[in-house]
Amino acid sequence: MRTGRSKVALILTEDERRRLESLAHRSRSASHVARRARIILACAEGRDSKVVARRLHVTPATVCKWRGRFVCDRLDGLYDEPRPGAPRTITDAQVEQVIIRTLETTPRGATHWSTRDRPRRWT
Repeated sequence: MRTGRSKVALILTEDERRRLESLAHRSRSASHVARRARIILACAEGRDSKVVARRLHVTPATVCKWRGRFVCDRLDGLYDEPRPGAPRTITDAQVEQVIIRTLETTPRGATHWSTRDRPRRWT
């Protein structure tokens, strides 16, 4: 006999199943995204959260979290949300300028840049 809240049926479209399979088995996928995709694929087979958790070596709470996120947001729910924190103080263009200058020039009297040789502001 089953106890607890009933779960919303997890039904995948063919496109979602194909993309989840790709995420779960592709070598270039981030490991945490691949694990989340495997959780969703196992849940879509109708397996119980505890069984999925045991099989994938995660906690049942982890299975519930990612199952819930997938039900609400579908594939977009498997990716991390932006983290809070201070806004960036430098732009991508400034980062690119520093990288280019570091790779294409050398400091006077040295063969390569070090953190101490680097000027404080290159922009």
